[in-house]
Amino acid sequence: MQPDIEQLFVLPACDGEIEILQKTQDFLLINKPTRLLSVPGRHPQNRDSVISRLLPDYPSAAIVHRLDFDTSGVMVIPLNKPALSHISKQFQARTVSKHYTAVVAGLMKEDRGVIDLPIASADGPKYKICHATGKPSVTEYQILSRDSAAQTTRVFLHPITGRSHQLRLHLQAIGHPILGCEFYAGDYANAADRLLLHATDLQFTDPQSGQLVFIESPPDF
Repeated sequence: MQPDIEQLFVLPACDGEIEILQKTQDFLLINKPTRLLSVPGRHPQNRDSVISRLLPDYPSAAIVHRLDFDTSGVMVIPLNKPALSHISKQFQARTVSKHYTAVVAGLMKEDRGVIDLPIASADGPKYKICHATGKPSVTEYQILSRDSAAQTTRVFLHPITGRSHQLRLHLQAIGHPILGCEFYAGDYANAADRLLLHATDLQFTDPQSGQLVFIESPPDF
Protein backbone atom coordinates (compact mmCIF):
# COMPACT_ATOMS: atom_id res chain seq x y z
CA MET A 1 0.00 0.00 0.00
CA GLN A 2 1.31 3.43 -0.89
CA PRO A 3 1.80 5.87 2.02
CA ASP A 4 -0.59 8.80 2.31
CA ILE A 5 1.56 11.63 0.99
CA GLU A 6 -0.50 14.33 2.70
CA GLN A 7 0.10 12.67 6.08
CA LEU A 8 3.85 12.42 5.54
CA PHE A 9 4.74 15.89 4.25
CA VAL A 10 4.13 19.36 5.60
CA LEU A 11 3.55 21.78 2.75
CA PRO A 12 5.34 25.14 2.72
CA ALA A 13 3.36 28.14 3.94
CA CYS A 14 1.63 30.22 1.28
CA ASP A 15 2.10 33.97 1.63
CA GLY A 16 -0.02 34.75 -1.44
CA GLU A 17 -3.43 36.31 -0.95
CA ILE A 18 -6.79 35.19 -2.32
CA GLU A 19 -8.10 37.88 -4.65
CA ILE A 20 -11.89 38.25 -4.72
CA LEU A 21 -12.74 39.15 -8.30
CA GLN A 22 -16.52 39.31 -7.96
CA LYS A 23 -19.15 38.72 -5.27
CA THR A 24 -22.86 37.97 -5.57
CA GLN A 25 -25.41 36.68 -3.06
CA ASP A 26 -24.85 33.17 -4.45
CA PHE A 27 -21.14 32.87 -5.15
CA LEU A 28 -17.67 34.37 -5.05
CA LEU A 29 -15.31 34.45 -8.01
CA ILE A 30 -11.73 34.34 -6.77
CA ASN A 31 -8.16 34.12 -7.97
CA LYS A 32 -6.25 31.46 -6.04
CA PRO A 33 -2.54 32.03 -5.47
CA THR A 34 -0.05 29.32 -6.28
CA ARG A 35 0.93 26.92 -3.49
CA LEU A 36 -2.36 27.08 -1.64
CA LEU A 37 -4.59 24.03 -1.19
CA SER A 38 -8.24 24.27 -2.22
CA VAL A 39 -9.30 22.33 0.88
CA PRO A 40 -7.30 21.39 4.01
CA GLY A 41 -4.88 18.50 3.67
CA ARG A 42 -4.94 15.45 5.94
CA HIS A 43 -1.76 16.37 7.74
CA PRO A 44 -2.74 18.53 10.75
CA GLN A 45 -0.24 21.20 9.70
CA ASN A 46 -1.69 21.42 6.18
CA ARG A 47 -4.83 23.27 7.23
CA ASP A 48 -4.27 26.47 5.27
CA SER A 49 -6.50 26.43 2.18
CA VAL A 50 -8.92 28.44 0.08
CA ILE A 51 -11.95 27.33 2.08
CA SER A 52 -10.21 27.74 5.46
CA ARG A 53 -9.34 31.34 4.61
CA LEU A 54 -12.83 32.18 3.31
CA LEU A 55 -15.00 30.60 6.02
CA PRO A 56 -14.40 33.27 8.71
CA ASP A 57 -15.90 35.94 6.43
CA TYR A 58 -18.22 33.67 4.44
CA PRO A 59 -19.43 30.92 6.84
CA SER A 60 -21.63 29.28 4.20
CA ALA A 61 -18.91 29.06 1.54
CA ALA A 62 -18.32 25.66 -0.05
CA ILE A 63 -15.92 24.08 -2.53
CA VAL A 64 -17.46 22.85 -5.78
CA HIS A 65 -14.22 22.32 -7.75
CA ARG A 66 -10.51 22.38 -6.95
CA LEU A 67 -7.23 23.58 -8.33
CA ASP A 68 -3.99 21.76 -7.54
CA PHE A 69 -1.84 23.12 -4.72
CA ASP A 70 0.64 24.75 -7.09
CA THR A 71 -1.84 25.82 -9.80
CA SER A 72 -3.08 29.40 -9.57
CA GLY A 73 -6.19 30.92 -11.06
CA VAL A 74 -9.92 31.47 -11.07
CA MET A 75 -12.40 29.49 -8.98
CA VAL A 76 -16.11 29.82 -8.21
CA ILE A 77 -17.11 29.45 -4.55
CA PRO A 78 -20.85 28.85 -3.89
CA LEU A 79 -22.26 30.71 -0.88
CA ASN A 80 -25.43 28.71 -0.22
CA LYS A 81 -26.76 25.18 -0.70
CA PRO A 82 -28.98 25.90 -3.74
CA ALA A 83 -26.04 27.55 -5.54
CA LEU A 84 -23.76 24.69 -4.54
CA SER A 85 -26.21 22.14 -5.95
CA HIS A 86 -26.82 24.10 -9.15
CA ILE A 87 -23.16 24.75 -9.95
CA SER A 88 -22.13 21.24 -8.92
CA LYS A 89 -24.56 19.79 -11.46
CA GLN A 90 -23.02 22.00 -14.13
CA PHE A 91 -19.56 20.60 -13.37
CA GLN A 92 -20.93 17.05 -13.40
CA ALA A 93 -22.60 17.67 -16.77
CA ARG A 94 -19.38 19.25 -18.12
CA THR A 95 -21.21 22.41 -19.15
CA VAL A 96 -18.70 24.58 -17.27
CA SER A 97 -16.00 25.93 -19.60
CA LYS A 98 -12.44 26.31 -18.27
CA HIS A 99 -9.23 27.45 -19.93
CA TYR A 100 -5.68 27.45 -18.61
CA THR A 101 -2.43 29.13 -19.62
CA ALA A 102 0.88 27.28 -19.33
CA VAL A 103 4.50 27.76 -20.34
CA VAL A 104 6.12 24.55 -21.53
CA ALA A 105 9.57 23.37 -22.49
CA GLY A 106 10.45 23.37 -26.17
CA LEU A 107 8.87 24.89 -29.26
CA MET A 108 5.55 23.20 -30.01
CA LYS A 109 5.18 22.65 -33.76
CA GLU A 110 1.43 22.71 -34.35
CA ASP A 111 -0.48 25.92 -33.70
CA ARG A 112 -3.41 23.97 -32.30
CA GLY A 113 -4.34 20.40 -31.63
CA VAL A 114 -5.99 17.78 -29.43
CA ILE A 115 -4.29 15.44 -26.94
CA ASP A 116 -6.36 12.29 -26.38
CA LEU A 117 -4.56 10.01 -23.92
CA PRO A 118 -6.12 8.00 -21.05
CA ILE A 119 -4.98 8.67 -17.48
CA ALA A 120 -4.70 6.23 -14.56
CA SER A 121 -3.44 6.39 -10.98
CA ALA A 122 0.25 5.64 -10.42
CA ASP A 123 2.57 5.58 -7.40
CA GLY A 124 1.90 7.95 -4.51
CA PRO A 125 0.45 11.27 -5.64
CA LYS A 126 1.27 10.69 -9.30
CA TYR A 127 -0.76 9.62 -12.30
CA LYS A 128 0.24 8.08 -15.62
CA ILE A 129 -0.80 7.64 -19.22
CA CYS A 130 -2.15 4.09 -19.47
CA HIS A 131 -4.09 2.70 -22.42
CA ALA A 132 -5.00 -0.45 -20.48
CA THR A 133 -6.52 1.01 -17.30
CA GLY A 134 -6.70 4.77 -17.87
CA LYS A 135 -9.89 6.83 -18.08
CA PRO A 136 -10.56 8.80 -21.28
CA SER A 137 -8.86 12.20 -21.09
CA VAL A 138 -8.94 14.92 -23.73
CA THR A 139 -7.23 18.32 -23.90
CA GLU A 140 -7.48 20.90 -26.67
CA TYR A 141 -4.61 23.37 -27.05
CA GLN A 142 -3.76 26.52 -28.95
CA ILE A 143 -0.34 28.19 -29.14
CA LEU A 144 -0.23 31.75 -27.83
CA SER A 145 3.45 32.44 -28.51
CA ARG A 146 6.85 30.79 -28.96
CA ASP A 147 10.10 32.05 -27.45
CA SER A 148 12.95 30.86 -29.64
CA ALA A 149 15.61 32.29 -27.34
CA ALA A 150 14.28 30.57 -24.23
CA GLN A 151 13.08 27.53 -26.19
CA THR A 152 9.65 27.66 -24.54
CA THR A 153 6.04 27.88 -25.71
CA ARG A 154 3.10 29.68 -24.11
CA VAL A 155 -0.03 27.62 -24.68
CA PHE A 156 -3.78 28.06 -24.04
CA LEU A 157 -5.42 24.86 -22.81
CA HIS A 158 -9.01 23.64 -22.80
CA PRO A 159 -9.46 20.43 -20.79
CA ILE A 160 -12.53 18.61 -22.13
CA THR A 161 -12.28 16.13 -19.26
CA GLY A 162 -11.13 16.93 -15.74
CA ARG A 163 -8.70 14.20 -14.67
CA SER A 164 -6.18 14.82 -11.92
CA HIS A 165 -2.89 16.16 -13.33
CA GLN A 166 -4.40 15.96 -16.84
CA LEU A 167 -2.73 19.05 -18.30
CA ARG A 168 0.67 18.24 -16.80
CA LEU A 169 0.56 14.65 -18.03
CA HIS A 170 -0.76 15.41 -21.49
CA LEU A 171 1.87 18.04 -22.19
CA GLN A 172 4.65 15.88 -20.78
CA ALA A 173 3.44 12.97 -22.91
CA ILE A 174 3.86 14.96 -26.14
CA GLY A 175 7.34 16.07 -25.11
CA HIS A 176 6.57 19.53 -23.72
CA PRO A 177 6.38 19.40 -19.90
CA ILE A 178 5.10 22.42 -18.00
CA LEU A 179 7.98 24.41 -16.50
CA GLY A 180 8.22 24.12 -12.72
CA CYS A 181 6.30 20.84 -12.48
CA GLU A 182 7.99 18.75 -9.81
CA PHE A 183 6.11 15.58 -10.73
CA TYR A 184 6.54 15.26 -14.48
CA ALA A 185 8.92 17.90 -15.82
CA GLY A 186 12.20 16.11 -15.06
CA ASP A 187 15.09 18.51 -15.67
CA TYR A 188 12.59 21.32 -16.26
CA ALA A 189 11.18 21.12 -12.72
CA ASN A 190 13.64 23.82 -11.65
CA ALA A 191 13.27 25.92 -14.80
CA ALA A 192 10.80 28.21 -13.01
CA ASP A 193 10.25 29.24 -9.39
CA ARG A 194 6.67 27.94 -9.53
CA LEU A 195 4.48 25.71 -11.67
CA LEU A 196 3.72 27.79 -14.76
CA LEU A 197 0.07 26.75 -14.96
CA HIS A 198 -2.82 29.16 -14.36
CA ALA A 199 -6.60 28.75 -14.58
CA THR A 200 -7.23 31.75 -16.80
CA ASP A 201 -10.99 31.81 -17.26
CA LEU A 202 -14.21 30.14 -16.20
CA GLN A 203 -17.75 30.23 -17.62
CA PHE A 204 -20.90 28.79 -16.04
CA THR A 205 -24.61 29.56 -15.65
CA ASP A 206 -25.80 31.88 -12.88
CA PRO A 207 -28.02 29.81 -10.53
CA GLN A 208 -30.54 32.63 -10.17
CA SER A 209 -30.74 34.41 -13.52
CA GLY A 210 -29.77 31.60 -15.89
CA GLN A 211 -27.38 34.00 -17.60
CA LEU A 212 -23.85 32.98 -18.51
CA VAL A 213 -21.18 34.15 -16.07
CA PHE A 214 -17.67 34.63 -17.45
CA ILE A 215 -14.63 35.52 -15.37
CA GLU A 216 -11.01 35.75 -16.38
CA SER A 217 -7.75 36.64 -14.71
CA PRO A 218 -4.45 36.64 -16.64
CA PRO A 219 -1.43 34.80 -15.20
CA ASP A 220 1.34 36.74 -13.51
CA PHE A 221 4.03 34.81 -15.41
